[in-house]
Amino acid sequence: MAINSLEVKKREVLKDNSLVEFQETLKEACDILNYPPQVYEFLKKPMRFLEVSIPVKMDNGQVQIFEGYRAQHNDASGPTKGGIRFHPDVTPEEVKALAGWMSLKCGITDLPYGGAKGGIICDPRKMSMDELERLSRGYVRAVSQIVGPTKDIPAPDMYTNSQIMAWMLDEYDHIREFDSPGFITGKPIALGGSKGRETATSKGVLYTLQMVCELRKMELKDTRVIIQGFGNVGSYLAKYLYDLGAKVIGIGDVLGGIFDENGLDIPYLLENRDSFGIVSNRFQNSVPNQELLEKECDVLIPAAISGVIHKQNASRINCQIVIEAANGPTTKDALTILNEREILVVPDILANSGGVIVSYFEWCQNNQGYYWGEELVDERLKEKITASFKNVYNTAKKYQVNMKIAAYIEGIQKLAEASRLRGWLKY
Repeated sequence: MAINSLEVKKREVLKDNSLVEFQETLKEACDILNYPPQVYEFLKKPMRFLEVSIPVKMDNGQVQIFEGYRAQHNDASGPTKGGIRFHPDVTPEEVKALAGWMSLKCGITDLPYGGAKGGIICDPRKMSMDELERLSRGYVRAVSQIVGPTKDIPAPDMYTNSQIMAWMLDEYDHIREFDSPGFITGKPIALGGSKGRETATSKGVLYTLQMVCELRKMELKDTRVIIQGFGNVGSYLAKYLYDLGAKVIGIGDVLGGIFDENGLDIPYLLENRDSFGIVSNRFQNSVPNQELLEKECDVLIPAAISGVIHKQNASRINCQIVIEAANGPTTKDALTILNEREILVVPDILANSGGVIVSYFEWCQNNQGYYWGEELVDERLKEKITASFKNVYNTAKKYQVNMKIAAYIEGIQKLAEASRLRGWLKY
């Protein structure tokens, strides 16, 4: 359903912090690197931002106008890359922040991309498949002048999936009048998608957690884990951890959370969740998400939305390690509190980079016309994210900063150097 202007304004107020916090942390990292002010001024916002209106004929015959966005943060290192989310709470500020985070993520993982992000204000849970298809195609028509396999490559994000990517690919092919599988990633295998792409973000989080366990001399087996979010990322991650012997004691979804200190039956939950990752409504003793976040555990993994760990609840977070599988789940104020409490936070732009890494692999396969097996994809993903983790960890020790600041430092350096070499910046 379309969102009225009053609701949009309310959400914009709530989401303003994502862009502000991106800029504040960016400034802190630039100062540590002794960059001149021009570097921060250039990187603090997208180079391009497009706002579009998308008319969609609904199943009842009426036409609804949906608002959509595409932000391209920086293309000095190569074409921009970033997902498209369908969500009622999408705002321009959030999309701009996400594009900036994606630029840093590509820098950290040494990918030949800059960051981008797209979004549409809608609630896909209340739309039919036909309406979602018309909306997906309408978005591509609206942004087609600024996207493409050598310009800006979209991908799935919150509440979008391989089927939506397939519709978008087909629409782009009709507009350009030639087959262009490299236009978009996260596609079905039958249309040029990569094996291992659907599980890539979860695998990346898992490999990151394994690195942390190694550093902390912890055994992953029997480690008590709470995962807030049971969509694509959270559900696959829960299954991997369950299979490796970790004790997943809490799972949250959009309606609430399920908790059992003896460990949850993850295969049962996976079998009974709906297509949006909702399963808590099947349990009478479900708990609010906020309460779930504060339960005692060894590892807390927010894998849903931004801002769930904030100044008001950070002092009650009861774990040793936070792995940010979602984008921006911990606010800047909360991170300060967690640092003071010596809780290790592995930042989103490192922990959840598996998705863009395998999207890059998919793009390479599309360009080559040669496709890899899943074992090779996983091997190269683990190699890349492990190397990125070590770089960020060593940078944190070198500058005596937390891992989030270290990740920004790693990401900024590549962006700034590429911009300087092109003659865009002088320093």
